[in-house]
Amino acid sequence: MANTKSAIKAARKSVRLTERNRGVKTRLKTLRKRLDDLVSKKDVAGSKTAAAAYVSAMDKAVKSGVIHRNLASRAKARASKILAAK
Repeated sequence: MANTKSAIKAARKSVRLTERNRGVKTRLKTLRKRLDDLVSKKDVAGSKTAAAAYVSAMDKAVKSGVIHRNLASRAKARASKILAAK
């Protein structure tokens, strides 16, 4: 249990930020699954749109500090590699 005012505030803040991060990460996973589904169905136009949305969401997550920039870079590279193969 937190003993000081700053620790109490940090605990409240941690809960709030954890909820935000969870929502962002869930959205990233959903966008990735949508991209994979469209690529497997060979929907070229839909795949490009889904890839753009996925890359944009990754960049926003990096900007807000939810994920590390190297993780986002790796994920974007893999997504573009999948698109190029199909």
